[in-house]
Amino acid sequence: MRWNAAERCVELGQYIVENKETVRAAAKHFGISKSSVHKDVTEKLREVDRILYNEVKRVLEENKSQRHLRGGMATKRKYEELSRAKQELLEKKGRGV
Repeated sequence: MRWNAAERCVELGQYIVENKETVRAAAKHFGISKSSVHKDVTEKLREVDRILYNEVKRVLEENKSQRHLRGGMATKRKYEELSRAKQELLEKKGRGV
């Protein structure tokens, strides 16, 4: 998909605000790099649409403040899954399977 720089940063900004998404999610959705998304919404968008830039900035700051919580939950799920797999393996060995 080809856009000019102004269109792209506005569309990325709108997507992030409307969906309260992260830079990573926006990059995946639009098929471009995280670096490009970040540069577009933190530098270029400021010059193109200051109001949208402020809204995007607020969403990104909120995401950043919650990042450690999401990381902790992902780690918790990982170890719960490993524990379940280990328990299943022990149960299979106990039954002689």
